[in-house]
This record gives sequence, structure tokens and C-alpha cells, in this order.
Amino acid sequence: MAHLRSRRRLALAVPLVLSLTTSLGFLPSAASAAPRTGTVARTADGPELAYVVNTRTDRHTLTSVQRAITAAGGTIVVTYDRIGVFVVHSANPDFAKALRGVRGVQSAGATRTAPLTATGTTDEGAVQYLTKAQAARAASASATAGESEPLEADQWDLRAIGADKAATIDPGSRKVTVAVIDTGVDDSHPDLAPNFSASQSANCVGGKADTSYGAWRPANPGHYHGTHVAGEIAAARNGIGVAGVAPNVKVSAIKVADPVSELFYPESVVCAFVFAADHGVAITNNSYYVDPWLYNCMDDPDQRAIVDAVNRAQRYAQRKGTLNVASAGNSGDDLASHSLVDASSPDDSTATTRTVDPHECFDVPTQLPGVVTVSATGVSKAKSYYSSYGDGVIDVAAPGGDKYQIPDTPSKNGRILSTMPGGAYGFLQGTSMASPHVAGVAALLKSEHPHATPAQLQALLKAQADNPGCPAGPYDGDGDGVVDATCVGGKRVNGFYGFGIVNALRAVR
Repeated sequence: MAHLRSRRRLALAVPLVLSLTTSLGFLPSAASAAPRTGTVARTADGPELAYVVNTRTDRHTLTSVQRAITAAGGTIVVTYDRIGVFVVHSANPDFAKALRGVRGVQSAGATRTAPLTATGTTDEGAVQYLTKAQAARAASASATAGESEPLEADQWDLRAIGADKAATIDPGSRKVTVAVIDTGVDDSHPDLAPNFSASQSANCVGGKADTSYGAWRPANPGHYHGTHVAGEIAAARNGIGVAGVAPNVKVSAIKVADPVSELFYPESVVCAFVFAADHGVAITNNSYYVDPWLYNCMDDPDQRAIVDAVNRAQRYAQRKGTLNVASAGNSGDDLASHSLVDASSPDDSTATTRTVDPHECFDVPTQLPGVVTVSATGVSKAKSYYSSYGDGVIDVAAPGGDKYQIPDTPSKNGRILSTMPGGAYGFLQGTSMASPHVAGVAALLKSEHPHATPAQLQALLKAQADNPGCPAGPYDGDGDGVVDATCVGGKRVNGFYGFGIVNALRAVR
């Protein structure tokens, strides 16, 4: 399965931008990143891999690099001219090395370590499907409480951020769309169908957008992650099941998960950011990290090229007016530290254990400049036991669920209840679930402030957040008697919550 991860707050974005700019050269600016496609011959010298080749964006450079790709045995899948990114397949084991020596090429590298065949997410643990008995208890409790949705009594997360009250003031604008970059979305679900935007949806697997009808749907019912995320953002208040944080905004699906491995490869994510930007999406939700590397280290040419390519695409989206929101990850890591152990990379072949510095080895896309990084909380507003954190790294926090923090709800389940493929409902926990709560609040803010830029929306998210402050004593998230994390910072900004837990009610007031 695919995986997810982190991002920095505004105060740390400056050194990160400088670091990336120094390492990667200029960041191309343009009004359009429309792709060009083409085919060239390749040399079958070894297993076929996928590559990104990042270049200057002038026409002369693009043309000469295209010729060099052909000469090196590459097949161009798609070219994003205006951000200078080629997606290429090649069986030449020296392809990347050859392209790095070409004039105008700024970085080039393989996007995977295993051959192409004919990804990760940040949910923590297996899904727990809502049973008929649980649904009946929730429906009874919801009716007694006068809630509009039959299962809303089990949605402690909505009440935790005032989303239930916010919906009576402003449920969101139909002019605002949140794109779920994920495993695909089952748009036939009765809670999602009223708000689904097919015209802003696509299948980006492999790096080239497929907009044929239904291409955005999950490869199979087991790829439920994107459908759950979509419901958290924009499940309609239609008297059927659950409600989303912004129940009147539109939601779209940009599928990036490989249909077999469910891995989220860089070229697919590049395609997703460009597609979202070019199709008027206001906000993207990114509950994953780009495979196969949990951290992409700048001293490795392949990983450096991945950072470069995805950063070009997400910055292009920002320039076009799209706010990108991402989860901080479930490793329980202190992302402000200078030493972390990564034992999961690469996740498409044989992983090895390595020690990395997250200031130099970047979690993509969540650690890229301008992306909103989200940590997770439970019903008691304490940091979720699994959530990564870090002073100067986390922007805001939101409910992501915590099995150790038990709510007073009919199902007594501390996870997050949302939509599942096939018209079902289920509980999940993870920073994957926290990020869509922030995306939903951002959609409400965009509805209230339609001309706000991504930077302004991020500032508004921070301004309306409620910060519980660092815990008074040692933090033991799982209750095993061992201190799991140390919160650094003050009441206004700290490593557990950033600027605080988002507040939907304040967003619409």
C-alpha cells in the first residue's frame, strides 16, 4: 500500500525554499503546463524503468533534450513543457547518467527501483467497517440529537472542529472544488455523487492524464483510501449517511495509485498537480508520500530528480491559485530533528535501513515549500499516538482519530467514520484522515474569501486555529508508560499542533 507524510510551517519554508533553490536551480514559472506526448525508439539493455528529466523551459532546450532522450534509448511518455519535466521510459541502465550530461538538463533520475510491470497512504491500521447494529445505534442517537445525517452521532470529529454548526451558516460554495489526489474515488456513493465533479477528475497513473469517464475510480474495492478521504471533505448533507466538513463544495478525484501495487510514483503525482491547476481546482488533498522513497535525499541523483520534478509541479499549482494540503505521516517522528531512521525505503523492491536528516532528505510532497503540513489529533484534542510532529514543521492539526482516545459516541470508536466504496461506511485513523479535515476547512475559507491566494488561505487557516498548547506533563500517547514524544514550543505555535487545531465554525464567521 502507498504511504504518507510531512511538511513545514511558514517560518521554516524560507530556509527550505533556499535549500531547494540552491540544490535544484531555478524554479520555472509559466502560465500553462499543458503536456506534449511523443514516442521514440529505446534500447533494451536492461529492465525498463520510469524516469523524470528536468530541464530549462525554453523551446531550444526542450527540443535538444528530446533528441538526447531518443539517442539514449528513451521513450517519452509525456512532456510538461512549461515546467520542464519529461516523463520517460527506458531500458538503458545508463539512461539517467547520460541525460545528466546533456546541456540544459538540471536533474534526471529513475522514479522507481523495480522494473515497470503490465503506492503509500497514511492511514494507520486496517479499516473497520460500520456494522448494521452500529448504524442502527448511530441513527437512533442522531435522530434524538436532531442531527441531519443518520450516522452523524458517530462523527465526533465534526463536532470537535465546529463543522456541524458551520454547516448551518455556510456549507461551502459550489464554485470551490477540492481534488483528492489518491487511490481514486467511488463517485457512485450516495453521499459523494451530489458533490462529485467529473470534469475535474482524471486517472494520472503513469504520468499522463486519462479523462475518460470513470477512469478516476479505484482499481478495486480494496483501494478505499481515496473514497474515505473524499467523504471527510465533502459528503453531502442529504439525510443518507455521513456529512463532510464542507458538505456543499465540489470534490474531484485524481487517481495516482498504481492499480497493482497501490504505490504513488512521482510521475503520477506530477501529472496530478498539473491537472488540478489547469482544471480550476482550488485545493488538493495529499494523504500520501511519493514512493518509493520515504525521504528523498539530495545527495542521491535519482532522489534529487524526484524532488525537483514534484516541486516544479506543485509550485506550478500554487502559482495557478491551488492550495496543496498534506499529511505529516504516521511514524511518530520528530520532523524537526536532524536524525531519523528510515527502514522502509525503497518500498518497491528491497528496503534497507538508513539514517537521514529531514532537513536534507525531503518527504515529498509534504515537505515542499508552500504545502500545508497537518498533524493528527484524537477526541481529547491530544496529539494522536502515531502522528509525526516537529517544531517549525507542522502548520496546523486536525482530527485524524486515535484508538486510545475513546469518544462518547454510539460506536465508542475513536477513529474517523466516512464513506467507503460500494455505498459502505468505515472507520479509519491516520494523518491521512487529518489532512482532509484541513482541506475541508480551507474550502470553507475559500468559499468565504473567493479571491484569497494559496498563501492567504494558509494564513487564514493558522489564524482561525485553536491551539491546546503543549501537554503539561510527559506525552505517552499509547499509555504504555513510555514517553513517546516531546512537545517544543509555546501556546501560540508548537511542534504538536503548529498554529493549532483548525476550526470550521470560525472559518465561516
